[in-house]
Amino acid sequence: MRNKKLLISFFWQHFWLLVSLFIMTLGIASLVRSGLGSSVIAVLPYVFERAGDAGCVPHLSVGWYTYLMNVLLVVGQIVVLRRKFEMVQFFQLLIGFVFGMLLDLNLYITQLYEPATLWQQVCEMVLGCLILGLGIALKNRCASVTMPGEGFPAAVSRFSGIRYRIVKIAFDWIVVILGVAACFIFLGSWKWFIVGPGTLFEMLTVGLIVRFLNRRLGWFGKVLAYQPGFRRYIYGLARYINGTGK
Repeated sequence: MRNKKLLISFFWQHFWLLVSLFIMTLGIASLVRSGLGSSVIAVLPYVFERAGDAGCVPHLSVGWYTYLMNVLLVVGQIVVLRRKFEMVQFFQLLIGFVFGMLLDLNLYITQLYEPATLWQQVCEMVLGCLILGLGIALKNRCASVTMPGEGFPAAVSRFSGIRYRIVKIAFDWIVVILGVAACFIFLGSWKWFIVGPGTLFEMLTVGLIVRFLNRRLGWFGKVLAYQPGFRRYIYGLARYINGTGK
């Protein structure tokens, strides 16, 4: 009975993790479509995707470049922590892959809407930050493993003893600076629609939005603790996957 409840809880928790990742990537896609600058995590992948269009690098989507960056961040954690790196954190590779594919999906969905005026761009930017903040707040409630973009700063913080928040801010700025440098290297100039005011706005506001929502998401804990009515089917699927089902 205990194992049954654990399996149900695992599937239910990770269903909501998938929902939260979808919401996060929808927020990032909205920022990209605003034309005022993408989210920090998408800056370098967006540059490389555009560089791929120009034939400077392999032609991959933003989602695929995001996944490759996440792989490098996991490798970075292994280098920093060495034997202290926990094996369960390899799950970040799966999370990073799903995140990248959902980002491509939401970029495809949001291409149907392109803001035509500055005020529409600003509204899209603000909406994107709100959606991204909601997704992060939900993800923090249900994720058992961190995202690579959070895991690497956490590893550096653990190794150096510097507070995580300081390391995370420094990491974000380094990514943005590398994004600007990549713009000049591959695209010949600073591309404001990739690294622009929307990027800075996201850096300044999303953390505040997450902290605001964290205090108001107590109800979500009840959702995660809920035993769904289709629990028998979830348990049966789990047994089948494990090869114990008849």
